[in-house]
Amino acid sequence: MSQNILEGILLDENIELSLNDLCRACSCSEQWLIELVEEGALEPEGSPLIPGQAISAQAQQWQFSAVSLERARIAMRLQRDLEINLAGVALALDLLNEIENLQSRLTMVETQNKG
Repeated sequence: MSQNILEGILLDENIELSLNDLCRACSCSEQWLIELVEEGALEPEGSPLIPGQAISAQAQQWQFSAVSLERARIAMRLQRDLEINLAGVALALDLLNEIENLQSRLTMVETQNKG
């Protein structure tokens, strides 16, 4: 019987990652993450996108949450496994988030009805 050893990193939900930190954590390029932000799949804290200003300069001010790290990793899997384009990835992430919210609300309602 073979055993698989899983490794992971526990992140505080309040952690903030720079663009470089997020690139390292996801093993991806800055350009790919910038494109995710442009599609609305990731929402960094810091300076918002300013039309006419170089986005790479703006991107160095961004801070990302642990939720952004999770979304970026899911986005990578969607692109890799299902070959979904970035617009489709952004939509899929929003739909997955909505499903999670609805499941939480349903659980809360079911708990209230049992009490």
